[in-house]
Amino acid sequence: MKEEVRVRFAPSPTGELHIGGARTALFNWLFARHNEGKLILRIEDTDVVRSRESFSKSAMDSLRWLGLDWDEGPGNEGDYGPYFQSQRLSIYQKYAGKLIEEKKAYLCYCTQEELEESNRKMRAKNELPRYDGRCRTLSRTQIENLEEKGRLSSIRFKVPEKGITYVEDLLRGRVSFANEMMGDFIILKSNKTPAFNFANVIDDALMRITCVIRGDDHLSNTPRQILLYKALNFENPQYVHIPMILGKDGTKLSKRHAATSVSFYRKKGYLPWALVNYLALLGWSTADSQQFFEKEELIEKFSLEKIGKSAAIFDSQKLEWMNGEYIRRMKPEVLTDLLIPYLKKTSLVEQILATPKKMTEIVRLEQERIKIFSDFFEEAEFFFEKDFNYDSAAVDKKLKKDYIPLLLKEIRKRVEQLSPFSEETLEDMARNLSKDFSLTTGQVFHPLRISLTGKMKGPGLFELAVVLGKKEVLRRIDRTLQMLENA
Repeated sequence: MKEEVRVRFAPSPTGELHIGGARTALFNWLFARHNEGKLILRIEDTDVVRSRESFSKSAMDSLRWLGLDWDEGPGNEGDYGPYFQSQRLSIYQKYAGKLIEEKKAYLCYCTQEELEESNRKMRAKNELPRYDGRCRTLSRTQIENLEEKGRLSSIRFKVPEKGITYVEDLLRGRVSFANEMMGDFIILKSNKTPAFNFANVIDDALMRITCVIRGDDHLSNTPRQILLYKALNFENPQYVHIPMILGKDGTKLSKRHAATSVSFYRKKGYLPWALVNYLALLGWSTADSQQFFEKEELIEKFSLEKIGKSAAIFDSQKLEWMNGEYIRRMKPEVLTDLLIPYLKKTSLVEQILATPKKMTEIVRLEQERIKIFSDFFEEAEFFFEKDFNYDSAAVDKKLKKDYIPLLLKEIRKRVEQLSPFSEETLEDMARNLSKDFSLTTGQVFHPLRISLTGKMKGPGLFELAVVLGKKEVLRRIDRTLQMLENA
């Protein structure tokens, strides 16, 4: 019988879910779905100083928004919980005690100051800092003396002093690590909370994780974890260390390159699947370099073998382009349904709710021009805001001419007489007026556009005028005439 594929995503709730973390979650989710396996969500919240419940909730909300559902974890309990590490402390303490009993670990009473001084001396000798093993052979008398002085103890794992630990990575092949370079490492801190490597091993083993897919910044942790697996008589999972995501300058992705949290892209109005599609292409590709995927298609085509070994470059402009492509492919009615809840959070909520029937018409006009939802607010604000601001450059360039008031009055007169009020009749009126005044069409169109929108650019002039309606077009022309008179 084939072993069930079980992978996990294990964020630490010390901040908002990072783009890199989301990509890791996505690769785990795709691997699980492709192999009809299970994705386990585990919250690694043992950092009592930095962990926040709000960050745990935010991470889960972000995963749900992206559509990355989990088969076991918070809110979807399975047989191997609890899924918050803070609720598993007794489990870690039990296995740490087991290693002590078997002489595979020992109590360490070193202070932070002593450790820092030891590291300083090693650096001075051009040696890689590591624990020097000073507590490894403490006698019972020495331990009692230290405890009488109030020294607290952590628990360190005994790393073999010689030999090599091999990491078999599905992406990188065999990677070797000399044991003597690791030093004995802490598995249980003095406050009885587990160190990262120890908790990872215990949880992955007990939750029956078969494959660990994570960033290559964890590669140096893996030999320590393999040693723990052997010491605890657990079978270690397979490992895949995926390349990091970098900024365009080749350095670790940070806020100076682009926003790094998933919540930012959600608030800005990115489509969740567009973000998923883009993240999937950071370090993974198909043979034909396909760019756009439906959900089931991405699941079907995903494989670990197609993950590249080079770091992926995060390009916010490409993400924005891809999001715009998805927006343009949507039916206006569907896009409207997505936009309305987003726009309700803006200052124009009352105006938007007052014009629900016009929303789809406005969306259809603006759809080709927006790349993210927040663009719609900027591009289409004039539809909802009757007292919009005029672009000062547009006014100076196109409206501050002696003939403009007379021209606008004539446009107003002819618009009022139009029947029917349609794109065709409006365009005919404007073109005939340009001939009558011996003006170019641009000299007529631009003043009218600025009068209706406050801007020189936007959707089709006559289409937007029809959406506004004759009464509103006349009012806006009057408002512009008043503005010019006051100026």
